[in-house]
Amino acid sequence: MLKMSKLTDYGTLVLAQMASEAEDLRSAGQLADATHIARPTVSKLLKSLTRAGLVVSERGARGGYALARAPDKISAAEIIDALEGPVAITECSSVDGACELEQYCRVGRAWQRINRSIRRSLQQVSLADLQLDAEPLPGLDFKRDLTVTTVQ
Repeated sequence: MLKMSKLTDYGTLVLAQMASEAEDLRSAGQLADATHIARPTVSKLLKSLTRAGLVVSERGARGGYALARAPDKISAAEIIDALEGPVAITECSSVDGACELEQYCRVGRAWQRINRSIRRSLQQVSLADLQLDAEPLPGLDFKRDLTVTTVQ
């Protein structure tokens, strides 16, 4: 199953919280309280997000963290890259991927094409898009909701 880590999910929540208060510097403690994520986890996420250039920090009594860019200028791909590394659904899809079976593989190019499609989709979704709808999502029934029908 393809699934991002809980830490990346939490990082997205922290960024969405920051986006909702874009003008204000927020401390790790304030972000932890607002998101209900443990403060050490929020601090760890903020360090990674700052290193990736998605968040800026200011030291001092009035310091804190803020988004480095407007929410519509931060993509889901950048968030995942910052917290997980680049999306790679197979070994040959990774940036430095070289599989020992590559010369014999009949499906590698297809996986690479799929990986590029996923990447493009993630680049088209911004942090602003991610935080648009605060309502919980209905559960997906993959067998029912994603069934492909063919037209004859």
